[in-house]
Amino acid sequence: MQSLAISVKNLSKKYGDSYALSDASFDVPLGTICGFVGPNGAGKTTTIRMLLGLISPSAGSASVLDTSINEPEKYLSHVGAMIEGPAFYPALSGIENLKVLATAGNFPHERINDLIALVGLEGRGGSKYKTYSLGMKQRLGIAAALLPNPKVLILDEPTNGLDPEGIQEIRDLLKKLASQGTTVFVSSHLLSEIEIISEYLVMLRKGKVVFAGPIRDLLAEQQPTLVIETANPSHLQEVAKLAQNAGYSGEIRSHQLHLHAPLNWAGELNELAFKNGIVISQLAHQLPNLEETFFEMTGEK
Repeated sequence: MQSLAISVKNLSKKYGDSYALSDASFDVPLGTICGFVGPNGAGKTTTIRMLLGLISPSAGSASVLDTSINEPEKYLSHVGAMIEGPAFYPALSGIENLKVLATAGNFPHERINDLIALVGLEGRGGSKYKTYSLGMKQRLGIAAALLPNPKVLILDEPTNGLDPEGIQEIRDLLKKLASQGTTVFVSSHLLSEIEIISEYLVMLRKGKVVFAGPIRDLLAEQQPTLVIETANPSHLQEVAKLAQNAGYSGEIRSHQLHLHAPLNWAGELNELAFKNGIVISQLAHQLPNLEETFFEMTGEK
């Protein structure tokens, strides 16, 4: 019985002398939401393009719905996708654009009004695309991706340009689709959103997979963090040195020192800082989250 929506084995894509993706392997179970994250240039879009049959791999293999990506014509009718922002006719309305795409893809027109409502464009479906805000354009792009009533939905930055309310609506939509059996493979730089909606995660760094599996497994492996602020921000470097001398590492981000150390060391750190004339204005214990883990594993700041 089919259990995987996407399976990637030692997949690589080489351009000239460099690899955009190198020896990547991961699986995405059916009916789940899988987050796809990594710094810019990590290979996310290259991977998505190979899964959609837009470019060919240099080595390795992959399958979508148990069908090799070398034969995309056999599975693309069951896949919806939005990559690198949607493209539509500016002078046509949202509904008219979807009708054009439905006709080209031989999809039924009957679902168009329902899709317009589903993505939150009810009342604006008859407006010209050129009058849409960036967020509305993203919504229409998702509606277009849903035209084939896909088993697998691949989205590249679906919440780009949306306000918090819009992000919440898209979050609810993706959860609803997954509950109905649609597999959602979503690339996003909003790590807090990925953590909320996703069960699985694939993380890339410089073209290589650094993690693939359930998010809970990744977070369970991470160290707790002490978050420190000093009355004088310039003293953070000195606190970092004190911690380093005690065997604990950390990094400074946004005027805070994020220190990989246990909670029971917080009192000793406070005492060390006081002895060195440093006033700690905030000292908090933070459980690992996806954003912290991302920074640690990718080296991003």
